Amino acid sequence: MTGSSTSSRKVLSKVASIRLQKELAEWQLDPPPGFLLKLNDDLQRWVIEVYGAPGTLYANEKYQLQVDMPEHYPMEAPQVIFLHPAPVHPHIYSNGHICLDILYDSWTPAMTIGSVCISILSMLSSSTVKERPEGNDRYVQKCRNGKSPKETRWRFHDDKV
Repeated sequence: MTGSSTSSRKVLSKVASIRLQKELAEWQLDPPPGFLLKLNDDLQRWVIEVYGAPGTLYANEKYQLQVDMPEHYPMEAPQVIFLHPAPVHPHIYSNGHICLDILYDSWTPAMTIGSVCISILSMLSSSTVKERPEGNDRYVQKCRNGKSPKETRWRFHDDKV
C-alpha cells in the first residue's frame, strides 16, 4: 500500500483530525529521541526517519517509516511500514511490513504515533541478529498487489527479538 494515492483514502473523522493535530504539536515540542518527522501538509500520512540507537546492530543506520492514519484514528491502529530499504530484522519483511502486535491486535486508543515509534526502535535495538523473518520471500510474493499488512493474519509468538 505504499503506492496508494491520497485521493483513495477516506477523509479523517473530526476526532481523528483533532487528535492528530494534538500529537503533531506535541511531537514538534518534544520529539521522541531517534526520530525525525518529515513535515508535509498531509495529516493522514506521516513519513518519519528512524535512526538506529547507539550500541545496537542498527547504530548509524537510517530508515523511513510511513504511517497512514485510518479514518477513525485513534480507535483504529495506523498502518505502519518501512519504506525501501527496510531494515534487516527477524520481524520486518523486505517489503517493509512489520510484525509487531501493537500495530494490530494489541493497539489501544491510548497509544500515539510517538509511542509506536518508540516500540519499533525498541524492537530494532533488542535484536541480536540481522536476518529476515522465516518465509519472507513467500510472504512478500503474496503481498505483491499492494496488500496492506493489516490484511495479514499475524501470529505473535516471539518476544525474544
